Amino acid sequence: MAKPLSASKMVEILRAEGLTVHEVRSWRTHNRNSKGAWGPVNGVMIHHTVTKGTESSVSICYNGYSGLPGPLCHGVIDKKGEIHLVGNGRANHAGLGDSDVLRAVINESALPHDNEADTDGNARFYGFECINLGDGKDPWPEAQKEAIERVSAAICRHHGWSERSVIGHKEWQPGKTDPRGFTMDGMRKRIAQRLKGGGGGEPKPDPKPAPKPKLEPFPGGGFFHTGQKSPIITAMGRRLVAEGCGRYEEGPSPEWTEADRRSYAAWQQKLGFKGKDADGIPGKVSWDKLRVPGV
Repeated sequence: MAKPLSASKMVEILRAEGLTVHEVRSWRTHNRNSKGAWGPVNGVMIHHTVTKGTESSVSICYNGYSGLPGPLCHGVIDKKGEIHLVGNGRANHAGLGDSDVLRAVINESALPHDNEADTDGNARFYGFECINLGDGKDPWPEAQKEAIERVSAAICRHHGWSERSVIGHKEWQPGKTDPRGFTMDGMRKRIAQRLKGGGGGEPKPDPKPAPKPKLEPFPGGGFFHTGQKSPIITAMGRRLVAEGCGRYEEGPSPEWTEADRRSYAAWQQKLGFKGKDADGIPGKVSWDKLRVPGV
């Protein structure tokens, strides 16, 4: 069990994970707290919207509809992998589900089959709606699946949870089919890899002893996350300062911080990258051009 994230902390950890985050209208105070409990929280629940189009999908998730007021989740993940935050607090997304499933999530054990609807999930789960028709034909772009992975890993890392704290709506409430188009077991494997320092398909550094290279090889995008500590980060920061891209008040230091992300974003922009390619999370092309000394 954990205390729910504040709005500011949610934005901070998602951006630190390399995600593009949009704050929708008055999302920070938009919730259903007057109708029931919010927290303690135990996990993250993934849904599909059964809609198409970013603007209309975000609007529905913010406002809700007749019989089910919004917010209908905490964030919407669009096809480009960008996050639209629509609620902070209790949201109408999970509904009643199986108490045995909640117990397994809390214990981070194998999920049982959901065959009851006796427990309020809106009080216990962060909810993320992913834009998809849910017909088994609408594609899931890799950018969108990676965003699900990153969102889930960021929240799990903050609360000290494993990938077993992430479930699909179909694993919670009998009769639900979402998300449809990928398996939750496969997604949990991706989340586990990211929590271990991998993710995004990037290879992890070889742990075996080897001579120090003249330049530090790219350690993979998943290496750079809140809580990561390494002399590689210090060496990177010094090179960013040397290139006139330092955005540090103190440091650089071995711990990955928001200042590192801002500094690296300045380097990406200096190279001419824009949008998601200048999000402050190192990629191989920009890393190789930075020429970080081997550590």
